[in-house]
Amino acid sequence: MAFENLTDKLTNAMKKIRGTKTVNEQDLRATLREVRMALLEADVNFTVVKDFVAKIKERALGQEVQGNLTGGQQVVKIVNDELIKLLGGQQSKLNFAPNPPTIIMLVGLQGTGKTTTVAKLANHLRKEHKKPLMVAGDVYRPAAITQLEVLGKQLNLPVFSMGDQVSPVEIAKKSIEKANALLCDTILIDTAGRLHVDEELMNELKNIKAAVNPQDILLTVDAMTGQDAVTVADAFNKALGITGLVVTKLDGDARGGAILSVKAVTGCPVKFVGSGEKLDALEPFYPDRMASRILGMGDVLSLIEKAQEAISIDDAKKLAESIKKNEFTLDMFLEQMQQIKKMGSLESILSMIPGMGKISQQLEGAELDGKEMHHIEGIIRAMTPKERRDTKIINGSRRKRIAAGCGLRVQDVNKLLKQFEESKKMMKQVQGMNKYARKGRFKMPFMQ
Repeated sequence: MAFENLTDKLTNAMKKIRGTKTVNEQDLRATLREVRMALLEADVNFTVVKDFVAKIKERALGQEVQGNLTGGQQVVKIVNDELIKLLGGQQSKLNFAPNPPTIIMLVGLQGTGKTTTVAKLANHLRKEHKKPLMVAGDVYRPAAITQLEVLGKQLNLPVFSMGDQVSPVEIAKKSIEKANALLCDTILIDTAGRLHVDEELMNELKNIKAAVNPQDILLTVDAMTGQDAVTVADAFNKALGITGLVVTKLDGDARGGAILSVKAVTGCPVKFVGSGEKLDALEPFYPDRMASRILGMGDVLSLIEKAQEAISIDDAKKLAESIKKNEFTLDMFLEQMQQIKKMGSLESILSMIPGMGKISQQLEGAELDGKEMHHIEGIIRAMTPKERRDTKIINGSRRKRIAAGCGLRVQDVNKLLKQFEESKKMMKQVQGMNKYARKGRFKMPFMQ
């Protein structure tokens, strides 16, 4: 998971100073040394780290402690504030044309997930009540056009292509006519990539830009390339004037330093992050929420938004009542696992709940892939209605019978029962988030 190592190190550094009533220069220097090392190990640009630490030191030593905060809490607040600034300060949204269609170019090197990102962004825009047209402008990579057409069918969204014998500039021009004919208000142009930045690639992209005058030019960069992503972003920005970045494969890198460096080095904001292969695995980038996650303080608002998309209000209210009455059963557990799967991986969900980022490590094998869900359903279906209502009666002999009934091992039954107990604890923790939700304009459906 992205930032896992950085979160661990920063959390430990902040924990040492958080409870300190007053912070002297020696304490601050020791803490900032750990912060500096944590950021460098996360592959954050050296100059960015140096400036970041200097700003924290300057503010911490020259600022009076506010309100009821202790000196240690004040330092944590300053680190959080500076981290938000480093990540861009505030959310950077897409630029929509006053008169449709809005044109968005996606550019980047090969292997950064550009074509898939076009489809993910189209799916996101549809949720925002837009009607996107995807344009197959990569005429060089084998099967790039076919890939986008297949993704279009999966999403039931239109794809415009003219084959691989027409120039990308001509395809981009013709896509405007097609969008008008289909009444599409947004055009997403997939462009060709290269293995490295070269003059031929940049000239072609410049020609497309001149031909269609896009409102946004989004660069896709792979989080796993570390500092190379920042170098690539700088090169594309100087040549094209990119308006934002989409950082892909964020779930595959435990460091994530590219996100922390790119805004400071290039001046270009991160607009979206991709953290999975599914077509709904693209999220708008919020600097304040990401800073909160990095510092181990969770991201309640994003969790609430995901829950509102996946869980109906009626189902959520029934669940809340059951939890209050201590009537949460294995049948409900199965239903909730199916709902939670729609929200993403269990690890990503737990990382958004304050103080629960480490629980996913305790739930060994709790990833909700298709196989895992099939096993969970098989085990629960092999139980009697009474056992599903009251797991306390499931002794050793019953566990053997259940395992035989579903064709799995007793260890699998034991693991599920353990996960069920952990889930009950988690549900109670989620209910406790009500105080956080009330501070914002979002509420979990079962907190209405």
